[in-house]
Amino acid sequence: MPDGTVKYLIKLKFTIEGIVEKADIIGAIFGQTEGLFGSELNLNELQKNWKIGRIEINMQSKNDKVFGEIIIPSSTDIVTTALIAAMVESVEKVGPCDAKIQLEEIQDVREAKRKQVAERAKEILKEWYIKSASEGEKIQNEIYEVLKPYKVLEWGPEKLPAGPEVNNSDTIILVEGRADVINLQRAGYYNTLALNGVKVPESVVQLRGKKNLIAFLDGDRGGDLIQKELEQMLGNIPIYRAPAGREVEELTPAEIKSILEGKPVKAESIPEIDSALLEKVKSIYPTIKETLEAVILDKDLNDIARLPINELLPALEKVSEGKHIILDGIATQRLVDAAKNYGFLTIIAFKQADGLSVPEGLKVYTFSQLGLG
Repeated sequence: MPDGTVKYLIKLKFTIEGIVEKADIIGAIFGQTEGLFGSELNLNELQKNWKIGRIEINMQSKNDKVFGEIIIPSSTDIVTTALIAAMVESVEKVGPCDAKIQLEEIQDVREAKRKQVAERAKEILKEWYIKSASEGEKIQNEIYEVLKPYKVLEWGPEKLPAGPEVNNSDTIILVEGRADVINLQRAGYYNTLALNGVKVPESVVQLRGKKNLIAFLDGDRGGDLIQKELEQMLGNIPIYRAPAGREVEELTPAEIKSILEGKPVKAESIPEIDSALLEKVKSIYPTIKETLEAVILDKDLNDIARLPINELLPALEKVSEGKHIILDGIATQRLVDAAKNYGFLTIIAFKQADGLSVPEGLKVYTFSQLGLG
């Protein structure tokens, strides 16, 4: 159907007393509704005139019965849409088999889109508020820098960047680099020591048992790698993380204090994902952000389709070589189930639906989990 013309989705459930194929169900629907209300309401004519889209059948068989769901996209008015639903409900046979078809719901697609737009508006407002509130703190930071010079010492045989109180304090905060040492001084923390790389220096390992060690790491994949190294070399020390996609050196003093002194929760690592796929997602993300579009990739990460997200579900069956879906929208249970059914491996979305159940063999990520949102 043309972009943006779907108004309603007719969803019907069915049970058939016998084993049939999708083509049999489609044929019964078209055949047994033909002529009921004149040629203008024949399903064939409605499809030719873009009044309804491709009829989707989701089915499974059990105990010599077939049951499932019929989905019909409609671009006509609600009265005609309801009439189409009633016509399909009137089908009583599929081939020689008895059939029962019953309407589950008529979903207003525009309402779902309105909700999605409203959610995005909330995100925009939140981002604006945070940015606006941070301007005052940035000015305070600039004034503080003028009033108080920062000292960075060289510590140990590796000459690691360190805060001026690193030797006198019982607790040492391990950070990633020199810029982090300076930024923590802006927040009043002078007992910092930079690792200067992924590997934990031997002099830092020797502090285990002698000092109380905690770590404060970036919220990116580099932070994930360092966290794993710290856990291996230093054991179960407290590890705090900057928010996903952000670095310790760019946090405001208030953010640093809220993480280290509030009620900090150990941040989740960015989930494991193929590095080549992650790089591909990073290149695609700026091109689909705020577009309500989706991109489908094959197993070699080549783009094979780009389309509005309201056309994504019907397209999955047609792109048999598709393996990965990247969309500026919500990973719904229906999308997850359809992707699994058609052999997809990955979905990366703006957001996941609440209570999402992900089947084995399929992985679902959000852009924020990958440090992009």
